[in-house]
Amino acid sequence: MYLVKDIGGAIGLMAAALVLLGTWPVVLAVLERRGRLPQHTYLDYSITNFLAAVLIALTFGQIGGDTPETPNFLTQLTRPQDYWPSIMFALAGGVVITLGTVATQYGWAYVGLSVTEVMASSLKVVIGTTLNYFLDGRINRAEVLFPGVGCFLIAACLGSLVHSSNAADNQEKLSNSRNYSAGNTAKEDLTQHLLQEEEEPKDCEEAKPALPNNKAVEKAEAGTADFLIDLEDKRSIKVLGSNTLVGLAIVTFAGVCYSLFAPAFNLATNDQWHTLRDGLPHLVVYTAYFYFCLSSLVVGVALNVWCLYRPMAGVPRSTLRAYAGDREGRGLALLAGLVSGLGNAFTFMAGQAAGYAAADSVQALPLVSTLWGVVLFGEYRRSSRRTYTLLGSMLFMFVVAMAVLMASSAHRKPL
Repeated sequence: MYLVKDIGGAIGLMAAALVLLGTWPVVLAVLERRGRLPQHTYLDYSITNFLAAVLIALTFGQIGGDTPETPNFLTQLTRPQDYWPSIMFALAGGVVITLGTVATQYGWAYVGLSVTEVMASSLKVVIGTTLNYFLDGRINRAEVLFPGVGCFLIAACLGSLVHSSNAADNQEKLSNSRNYSAGNTAKEDLTQHLLQEEEEPKDCEEAKPALPNNKAVEKAEAGTADFLIDLEDKRSIKVLGSNTLVGLAIVTFAGVCYSLFAPAFNLATNDQWHTLRDGLPHLVVYTAYFYFCLSSLVVGVALNVWCLYRPMAGVPRSTLRAYAGDREGRGLALLAGLVSGLGNAFTFMAGQAAGYAAADSVQALPLVSTLWGVVLFGEYRRSSRRTYTLLGSMLFMFVVAMAVLMASSAHRKPL
């Protein structure tokens, strides 16, 4: 079994995880903007996310000798009766991360990729890092750690203000649009348009959505009212005219779920609550990650199959047959699952070496997602000076929080 034993190796894994975990949300957001149903996308995503765990376990988890002190992955996999308390913690971690990821997928549509990632990650650090600080035996310097956590909380508050300001900017653009100046407000005309869509078949097996304007969003200049209207027509989750609080509530729920999966994984691999019998080696990170992704697969598939027949947020109804025939964008969805699976695996491997509080501190992934959001999607293009000021302040506070939390990290002490 391969173990990361030095801080340099842990930092390298964290850097790789930063890029991977900041990129997979962009891939799923691209598919939603192209009109692919989120249920279809997540079902594909779940498959390769689990396969990534199997790949990591059968490679890194089987490298080296198999000793009683450091058993390999397959050795522990055949002894679930000895490790069931730790397995339960790993399974619980997989459940909460799945709920957070599903919520995040809808949050991107409501509040944008940038704000969703920043708010969810900030809440994860505020709650999750605090829990891991105590679980890791307080190895981090509290006088440095908790001011950094406070910076994350400020970043989350700024993220809420950015969304509110940007939503007001978008509403003003729609109100002033020449396409909506013939007697109706933007919201009224949009409502009429959506009501007309309701008359059309909502079952994916009855009618495949027409795609005559597939390039409309690309042709319209980013940040304009035409861009927003074309995007709303094309995307699978309809959000224009929705309550701002709905999007913020979804993102908050996702952040709380994300804050719990790392502490659960920490308990699974380090047994701080002494649930295993004396003398039994702890569950290795690769075995714990296998069970973690197994529960994520089961919950993710079950939840999204249910959503096929009972969709939310204006998403069309679908079926398993329609999902099986929906090959457009499947490759990207499968890639996103693989990227996410590898990113989480690298994070846990680094956390086992340097402490999970330190691994939680490297939550700069929203900076990567924000960059993708601005470059690929034109987020915040033609927004007001107030929005730009709030966005810059949010990202600056996020960078400060990262630096402070990283400065508090220390080497994990063996339990």
